Amino acid sequence: MPKVLISDKMDPKAAQIFRERGVEVDEITGKTPEELKAIIGQYDGLAIRSSTKVTKDILEHATNLKVVGRAGIGVDNVDIPAASAKGVVVMNTPFGNSITTAEHAIALMFALARQLPEADASTQAGKWEKNRFMGVELTSKTLGLIGAGNIGSIVADRALGLRMKVVAFDPFLTPERALEMGVEKVTLDELLARADFITLHTPLTDQTRNILSAENLAKTKKGVRIINCARGGLIDEDALKAGLDSGHIGGAALDVFKVEPAKESPLFGTPNFISTPHLGASTTEAQVNVAIQVAEQLADFLVSGGVTNALNMPSLTAEEAPKLKPYMALAEKLGSLVGQLSHGAVTGIAIEAEGAAAALNLKPITGAVLAGFMRVHSDTVNMVNAPFLAKERGLDVREVRHDREGDYHTLVRVTVTTADGERSVAGTLFGDQAPRLVELFGIKVEADLAGPMLYVVNEDAPGFIGRLGTTLGEAGVNIGTFHLGRRSAGGEAVLLLSVDEAVDAGLLGKVKALPGVKTAMGLVF
Repeated sequence: MPKVLISDKMDPKAAQIFRERGVEVDEITGKTPEELKAIIGQYDGLAIRSSTKVTKDILEHATNLKVVGRAGIGVDNVDIPAASAKGVVVMNTPFGNSITTAEHAIALMFALARQLPEADASTQAGKWEKNRFMGVELTSKTLGLIGAGNIGSIVADRALGLRMKVVAFDPFLTPERALEMGVEKVTLDELLARADFITLHTPLTDQTRNILSAENLAKTKKGVRIINCARGGLIDEDALKAGLDSGHIGGAALDVFKVEPAKESPLFGTPNFISTPHLGASTTEAQVNVAIQVAEQLADFLVSGGVTNALNMPSLTAEEAPKLKPYMALAEKLGSLVGQLSHGAVTGIAIEAEGAAAALNLKPITGAVLAGFMRVHSDTVNMVNAPFLAKERGLDVREVRHDREGDYHTLVRVTVTTADGERSVAGTLFGDQAPRLVELFGIKVEADLAGPMLYVVNEDAPGFIGRLGTTLGEAGVNIGTFHLGRRSAGGEAVLLLSVDEAVDAGLLGKVKALPGVKTAMGLVF
């Protein structure tokens, strides 16, 4: 039974879902990093919010960890490169609190437009300063979206309902998607010059850090009002303070800060400034939604292999996983085979699919091939970290689909490129379940790939099989299965034998010494 740790406070429905799905779960919150390191090795999964910091140090102690699930969008508290290198899947729940966060941005926009916090404080202080608080309408104003993803698109929809004009800057926004959203796609400089209100809905990356810098804030329309419910660090807070003090910026509302918890800030006390303590996702509905989603995603992964909203590997639905499982087993065996048989530096690897395989999601199949291939070099490699390790080594990875009809109803071919040229192996599934090798370096051969095996390339000549059998028999090695293929009569032949125990170096030397043997290797699957 897989075991999950919930290390941050989470709605009780998360633990309930884990138990219903057959996953053992412990709810242990508030642990220090040292305390977490002491227990993390017991768990296959870790469910967190924002408090737990999943650092490289924590991951090094997580000997059994397979997946981390963040109940929420931001994963700033997870070292994703370290998790990927460790082979740990990192998931988030990008949709569970989208509406809540978008509504908070809209609420802050209204609050800025009508100076609601200051008007409330003034009125409750016994003043009646009706003429002091002269607001502005949102109707017909231009809203500038920096980031037009899931949350940004919801904000745009709500703003259009308020009869606002919406312009959006997002490098990944296509013209078609902009048309569908009803927004105008613009450059950042155009947005800064035109927007009456600006809202930010982008993750914090090297490209977006201080996207509203002093230089960019100076390009904004005089009187602009700025709202940030995304991530601290997107705005230069000192420059924002200067803009508010000068009157160039008409108002600002921040739900997030560069340093949190924000116990002090140069912005506090500034007129026309509103702050909230990272409340974007803080509604009852959102808290329940993200807890349910993270539990369902982790349970799917640990029970059936489904991968949803992963940040470091391709998604694989719980429905796809059973169908792809035998293909991934085949792919891993083919990758392992070429990895063990390849001599010299491999510069490229191609994964080709034809027949039924061509209609499948190839990303998991590619990950399985790379995991099998690279396991020759590392015993900690898996589908998650294999693509990253391949990239580190400069390996050129290609995926190819063929719609042609072949000899088999489904076929996966793996080809490696070395200084000596290309070499390929191919396999199929018998009964849609059983992996079977059908081609080895251009030679037709049918073989199971399981356990210890002996691989021999020899000249096709009478008596060779008898001599090989005698050599193995004299060494006390029993043959399980025997698979033979050849290019032509009297030409080059390939033998794959499954044996009950691995062939040691001494016996391998005797096999290599047999007349006609060109190559002999021990393989393990």
